[in-house]
Amino acid sequence: MVKLLLLLILAFSFPTLVLADDSLNVLSVSTTDSGSEYSVKLQILILMTALSFIPAFIIMCTSFTRIIIVLSILRQAIGLQQSPPNQILVGLALIFTILIMRPVWTDIYDNAYQPYANGEQTLQQTMAIGEKPLRKYMLDQTQEKTLEQVTAIAGLKMVDKPDIPFLVLLPAYVLSELKAAFQIGLMIYLPFIVIDLVVASVLMSMGMMMLSPLIVSLPFKLLLFVLVDGWGMLMGSLAQSFWVGT
Repeated sequence: MVKLLLLLILAFSFPTLVLADDSLNVLSVSTTDSGSEYSVKLQILILMTALSFIPAFIIMCTSFTRIIIVLSILRQAIGLQQSPPNQILVGLALIFTILIMRPVWTDIYDNAYQPYANGEQTLQQTMAIGEKPLRKYMLDQTQEKTLEQVTAIAGLKMVDKPDIPFLVLLPAYVLSELKAAFQIGLMIYLPFIVIDLVVASVLMSMGMMMLSPLIVSLPFKLLLFVLVDGWGMLMGSLAQSFWVGT
């Protein structure tokens, strides 16, 4: 990773690296009428470096954060510590992230990647065009108050949304996602708390204080969750929450 970053720094600091006999350009940047065009080797180098940032990109720039937090809160609310396993929750969150973000991916593929693959635009133009759908999605999910707070922390004045720097938009989006996830998690927790309170009260009135209420309430919570088709309702509501008001 460090070596790739150093190579990138060298590539952008010295666009053309020439061998001792000046016979071969390893990394080169050519200027055309439509902008700068990078050599194939440099594009591969940039791509390999970008791949290492994919996990961080999925967590910070997509719907993954909200989904995985809500699923974790649900598991705690039911009272299950290890079921479903973390791998199942992460896999479920990942597949629904791909599904929810499908309009964004489609827009990037059709308007950015395809023209670049056909040689109709440069890499810089492709990156600029591909950023627009993702930026629009993040702005739609970012709360105004949170955006103003992060802008103030950055020491910047509030400007029009399209002009907001990405380094300001990113933390504002993540904070908004955390807030939305905890709000949804609270609504999920309430009915299970009611069941726990009812079971605890019944056990107390029967004098069965040595019996843990969690052991008795767990089957009732699972029964309630299954009867109302909890997984379907939860994932449907989560998916809808991303596009309401957009």
